[in-house]
Amino acid sequence: MKKILIIMAVLVGFIGFTAMQDNKAEFKFVEETHDFGKIPQGKPVSFTFKYTNTGNEPLIISDIASSCGCTVPEVLPKAGTPIKKGESGSITITYNAAVAAPFNKSVTITSNSKTPKKMLYIKGEVQAAK
Repeated sequence: MKKILIIMAVLVGFIGFTAMQDNKAEFKFVEETHDFGKIPQGKPVSFTFKYTNTGNEPLIISDIASSCGCTVPEVLPKAGTPIKKGESGSITITYNAAVAAPFNKSVTITSNSKTPKKMLYIKGEVQAAK
C-alpha cells in the first residue's frame, strides 16, 4: 500500500510539473507604441514594429486587423508563416493622413502566443495643408 501511495505521489508531482511548463510562442516587440508627432495632411506615414519570437514554439500570426480603414497593417513574414524561436519579423503600419486632427489608432494581432491578442498603437497629429 505504501508503494502505491509513493508511486501515485510521484506521478501526480510529475504531471503537475509538466503542466506548469509553458512552451508557447511569445512576442517581444522593440516598442509597442509609436508617436509620429506632427505630420502634414495628405501624406501617408508608415512605421515598422519589429518583433522576435522569445517563446519555445513557432509563432504563427493568424490575423491582423486595424481599428479603421485609414490604418493599413502589413506583416512580414506573411500571416500563417511559422516564426521559429529566436527568429524575427515585422509589422508595418501605414496611416493615411487625410483629415487634419489628432489621431490614436490601434492594430490587433491574433496569434498562437501566450498573449493571443496583442495590440500595437500609433498616434500623432495631422496638420492642415497650407
